[in-house]
Order: sequence, then C-alpha cells, then structure tokens
Amino acid sequence: MNYYALQIKTRSEEKYIKLFRALHPDMAVPIYFPQRKLDIRRQGVLIHSNAAIFPGYIFIELEHTEDILAYHWAFRKTDGFYRFLRSNQNITALAGKDLEVVLHFIKKVGPIAGKSKVYFDEHSRIVVTEGPLMGLEGKIIKVDKRKGRAKIKLDLYEDSFAIDLAFEMIDAAEAAGKQFSPVYP
Repeated sequence: MNYYALQIKTRSEEKYIKLFRALHPDMAVPIYFPQRKLDIRRQGVLIHSNAAIFPGYIFIELEHTEDILAYHWAFRKTDGFYRFLRSNQNITALAGKDLEVVLHFIKKVGPIAGKSKVYFDEHSRIVVTEGPLMGLEGKIIKVDKRKGRAKIKLDLYEDSFAIDLAFEMIDAAEAAGKQFSPVYP
C-alpha cells in the first residue's frame, strides 16, 4: 500500500472529506484524518474536544503508485485543496520515518487517539504502558503532569511540529501488576 499526504485548509479537514465524497461518490479511496482527544479547562469548565494530529493534512491510501494519477484531479478540484506533498508536480508517497509516524496513528491508534496510561519511574522518567504515546517515548519533549499532557515532536516531510497528547497517571505498582500478572485459563 502507498500513502500520500494532501495539504488542505486547516480546520476544514472533515468538511473537505465530506465534500470530496459528495462530489465523487464513485471513488472509494480510503481517506484518513487522525485526531486526538483533549480535555481543555476553560474558566473552570472541562470541555472535551477533538483536534487534528496533523493540522491541515489528510492521508489517502492507494494500492498502486499509478493510481494517484486517476485521483489527482478529483482531489485538486475539491474546494479547500492546497497541494499534494512534496508538490503537485512531484507527488511522492510517504516513506521511511514519515510513513512510520503516520501509520502509527492510522493503524495502531485508530481514528481518534485517546488517553495513554503512564507512570513515572524512580528517575522521574515517563513510562508508557498503553495508548497512543506507546512507541513515541523518544519524541516526548515536555510533560505537564498537572494537565495530563505530553508534548511530542512529530516530523513530516522535513517539517517539524509539536502536539499535545493526553495521558492519565497510574501508579508504578499497578503498572507492574498488569505487566506481570499470571494468565489463568
């Protein structure tokens, strides 16, 4: 499978996907828009919200490299489209680290990244036991225990940006008990 990134109008990702599906109902191409759940406290009120993991980007999955030519103009003509990545003249499938990061959120995490379960070891290092942060520990650049967020640095096509992912803390004993508990039939 080949995955391609499309840059579209930021905060209009869902609108763009709906519009594309309405204009081209015969094109059954998988379109991914990874999101994350965040709890935001405003004036003492907790608001549950979803935000884009890659703001302004959606991803499409095609079986063959040649298939991009068949879908190229349909995506470009849909309102809100900016460009294919690398460029409209040099459409390149995701590869290497770019592909790994995008597949982490598309395949392992699912459409909406929830909270990760973490604890802090005796050296105050974060240890992820499950959730979207699993496997991204090396990309964590800041942890806010009070808000329950970890800021991670993501790279996509030589561009870096930071996003927050939510976590909930568990104590180390609970985590150790889960990891080493015997399984009974």
